[in-house]
Amino acid sequence: MWRGRDKHLKVVEIAAHACKALPRLMDAMTRPGSVSQLRRHRRRHAVAAALVAGMGILAACGGTSAAPQSDAQIAANDLNAGLAAQAASNLTEAASDYKSAIADDPQNKYAYYDLGLVEELMGQSAASEVNYRAALQLDPTFVPALFNLAILRTAPSPFEAEELYRQVIGLEPKDATAYLNLGFLLRSQGDVTEGDTDLQTAVLLEPSLADRIPPGTLATPKPAASSPRP
Repeated sequence: MWRGRDKHLKVVEIAAHACKALPRLMDAMTRPGSVSQLRRHRRRHAVAAALVAGMGILAACGGTSAAPQSDAQIAANDLNAGLAAQAASNLTEAASDYKSAIADDPQNKYAYYDLGLVEELMGQSAASEVNYRAALQLDPTFVPALFNLAILRTAPSPFEAEELYRQVIGLEPKDATAYLNLGFLLRSQGDVTEGDTDLQTAVLLEPSLADRIPPGTLATPKPAASSPRP
């Protein structure tokens, strides 16, 4: 799943410049870092912990008093608090922090995405879908939201899910997990040939995904026996 694919912040860069430029720091904390290829939760604990450490560096800088924070900067603080709470598995608190971030900065797609993620983890699929769609209203090319929305829409609307996966692949052609999910979806809809092609592409891009494909699904047909010579 995508579900941990994105890094919201360049934490090392934040720490390096924390004491030099607070306004630039706070701006950086609202920007994404590189997006990893496999999805959702794997790196969020490390990211959140590093964020907390980075904020500690800010507090240690001391010096002159800071200028009043903008709504976007306050939202960034809320977002960081949510990431820390999520890393500690306190999903209710994380959801509250993300809602605060949205209230302070309604244009923050990451707050909507993270809120959708924790709502999905808490089994609140309908609310999660609303927030993934809100993130995509702000950025239709936001791959993590596209991917997670596709997962939610697979059962109630497989055709919409198919279109969402194709959008992900169009934006990230080497996204092996999107090919894998699309392949399974197409097979479930009766399109076995194209589904198998997508499954094969997924394995070519990420060989470890072969373990998630049932044995025999992509079995290579045995070559026809050659006719004996006269």
